[in-house]
Amino acid sequence: METSAGSQFVSDTRIMDTSHTLMDEYQGAVPGFGVPSHGWRICLAHEFKEKSKPFQLEHVSPSAILHHLPMGLRYLMWWCRKTYVEKKAPFIDMFNATPLRQIYGAPLGGIGGGTITRSWSGEFCRWQLNPGLYHYKTVTENQFTVCVRRRGETVYQQVLSLERPHTLQGWNWGYCGNQAFYHALYPRAWTIYHLPGQNITLTCRQISPIIPHDYKDSSLPLATFVWDVENSGDEEVEVTIMFTMRNGSGTKTDKAGGHWNEPFHLSREGEAVSGVLLHHCTAVNAFTLGIAVRERPGIHVSHCTEFDPNGMGQDIWKDLLEDGRLNSTPSPSSHTVKGKKIAAGVAGGCSVSSGGRGTLEFCLSWDMPRVRFGSGEREYCRRYTRFFGSQGNAASVLCHYGLFHYEEWERKMEAWQDPILTDERLPSWYKSALFNELYFMADGGTVWLEVPADSSEDDDLMKIGEKEIPGMKSLLEEYGRFAYLEGQEYRMYNTYDVHFYASFALVMLWPQLELSLQYDMAAAVLQQDLEQRRYLMSGTMAPVKTRNVVPHDVGDPDDEPWQRLNAYIIHDTADWKDLNLKFVLQVYRDYHLTKSSSYLRDMWPICQAVMESSLRFDQDGDGLIENSGFADQTYDGWVMTGPSSYCGGLWLAAVCMTCQMADLLGDISAYNKFSDILSRGKEAFEKLLWNGKYYNYDCGDQTYYNSIMSDQCAGHWFLRACGLGCGQTEVFPSAHVVSSLKTIYELNVKRFADGQMGAVNGMRPDGSVDTSSVQSDEVWIGVVYGLAATMIHEGLLEEGLATAEGCYRTVWERLGMSFQTPEAYGEKNVFRSLAYMRPLSIWAMQLALDEQSRGCPANTNGEGLQESQ
Repeated sequence: METSAGSQFVSDTRIMDTSHTLMDEYQGAVPGFGVPSHGWRICLAHEFKEKSKPFQLEHVSPSAILHHLPMGLRYLMWWCRKTYVEKKAPFIDMFNATPLRQIYGAPLGGIGGGTITRSWSGEFCRWQLNPGLYHYKTVTENQFTVCVRRRGETVYQQVLSLERPHTLQGWNWGYCGNQAFYHALYPRAWTIYHLPGQNITLTCRQISPIIPHDYKDSSLPLATFVWDVENSGDEEVEVTIMFTMRNGSGTKTDKAGGHWNEPFHLSREGEAVSGVLLHHCTAVNAFTLGIAVRERPGIHVSHCTEFDPNGMGQDIWKDLLEDGRLNSTPSPSSHTVKGKKIAAGVAGGCSVSSGGRGTLEFCLSWDMPRVRFGSGEREYCRRYTRFFGSQGNAASVLCHYGLFHYEEWERKMEAWQDPILTDERLPSWYKSALFNELYFMADGGTVWLEVPADSSEDDDLMKIGEKEIPGMKSLLEEYGRFAYLEGQEYRMYNTYDVHFYASFALVMLWPQLELSLQYDMAAAVLQQDLEQRRYLMSGTMAPVKTRNVVPHDVGDPDDEPWQRLNAYIIHDTADWKDLNLKFVLQVYRDYHLTKSSSYLRDMWPICQAVMESSLRFDQDGDGLIENSGFADQTYDGWVMTGPSSYCGGLWLAAVCMTCQMADLLGDISAYNKFSDILSRGKEAFEKLLWNGKYYNYDCGDQTYYNSIMSDQCAGHWFLRACGLGCGQTEVFPSAHVVSSLKTIYELNVKRFADGQMGAVNGMRPDGSVDTSSVQSDEVWIGVVYGLAATMIHEGLLEEGLATAEGCYRTVWERLGMSFQTPEAYGEKNVFRSLAYMRPLSIWAMQLALDEQSRGCPANTNGEGLQESQ
């Protein structure tokens, strides 16, 4: 819900006045134009007081170091070989964690075409153009500059940046951050600048094409910047905005030579844009940046084809200063020589009357149509090439398309977001968290690739899929192949134990991409790779991939994903207890929400195979699987032994859903078999794990066997998300579930960090934190959002919101981790794995809330999304 009325901003602040949030603390001199009431807001001069550090060896207890010493030595040897012999970055680098930079704003770009992240103070500072690979470099010359002229004279010219760099010192740097604020409600963001002494307010609205259920525009590698210029003075002014960019992305290839720029003008259907194309001519993954301005009556457009970003920058600065326009030479630049960088700029200007408003529209696009991963073995076309071609000449067309479609995108965004933003029952922090956490869908190293009709010839998974999974080929050819990283620091695609949590965002907003990912995973189940390798935790040799088990991931972007599975080598995940079960749970959840019966039929043989594979973990035949005394599930540093509440609960939920699928598909034999297992397993689960108040952690002989695990109801959570888990499909007694959730709230939430940081993973019955492992005393944000969704399903709305609120306040407002929500943090200023997949699970909270709003109480089924294949 957008509003330009300052009174609504004040009203929202008053509602939240007791929260002491960044939104409350900032009192803007002006409200800006069209800034919404809800979102994440920060003054550009803000400095975060708390300085957290990444988890390092110093944070591990001596006993844990001693216990894991053999694994540490094996990791060191592997790390040295990977780094110095193979010349590759480790998929997890325990020695070089990414430090926290409290600067990031909403990323630019759609899904799967690469992303560029701007800081909340305006710098272009995080780059992911090569698929799945990040570098964190602020490129100084990538800036917006304003020029103000009155009565034919330039009276004010300022780079809209707080920086004071060593280069380009001929420019006027050091804008006062107290005069501006940033507001993010992804996929849009607003930066409001009040120009001191000029009676002018600038509002820059940043728009990326992230549109639910849109499988074309959501793939586009571009963003638009709409500048609204408000003149509250008593005379007309002419205002020009200049947008400058380097040819490159801040890497060493910027000085490799052979790059060049050229101006362009493109007119289609009576609408025109002008700008500059910056051709970055590398041998692999070459790309072209496009910067452009929309031409409208009363708008003057100009450009500078090239300037030296290493110099003083006086030529382009003085050119703009002279008349508010750039020189607009029509010829292209020369190709750069090795060691030299090149930059370009575009400018748009307009006259604004006293009390009036003008609008200037810019676009940034990046066209890297054909990509190779780190191994360089295969070339892929990105999804957007289906619509804009794969020849590398689409940057100008993308700019034109973005500038003439962003208004339509915004209407669709508002239709999607407004029902949530205007729901007065929902707190403002939740509205910010729900949409802003969605950044990871585009900025998770995400790739969205075309699957050509002949792909099965050299694609192992497509070969299997075409042969054994009937609907896989047609769906992937129609919707493409999708992958995102476990985290920007944990470089593995489609890490499945974590996707289990994050998948709610995908299936609710782009369900066909979830089905595409699931078809790939189904084919991977049938794949095997018998090459032996040593696993770091145990030191044992085992195959890379075993048939009929779900892989941990589909590979490393620095290698060849989909062709070489399981980049993760810490544990042999063929013996993990949760992966197979999470596949079955997601299959039924996807069916429940999409109503695609063909998908269910295609997945049924795979579900049977993985359930049969998991039956081997029920060694005593009581219908309940046992953990194996090592960290054999997503908590890969927290040992479970015997029946456990987490894996046992997932197992029973998966058995229940297997029965549901068998019933729907008329497989009487499977239904009878798994109904019997479910009956025996439920009895064993209650007998072995229920202690009268909650479910024990496990049945081992460790001292922490009766710890309160915040994630103990994960299986029940998925049952409820699928309209199951009560009445005739009850697996866990409702009174036991509610008692467990209330215990978690009282101990893991309220007794941890004064109830202000969410739910700690493990808590002892006496109210002390479980410190038995390096993960039991952490808060996992994505787990907390899933826990909150479970509470909401069970009618504990207040508890669920309070639990999740602690995570949002900690990450976004205390620790300065905007648009880089980590996997975990501790109570004492320690975090682990920035920019992580799992917090997308906040969309599970929205699913639970949607069911409530549709009048679906705890014991009735919710309606599906009605999107069928």
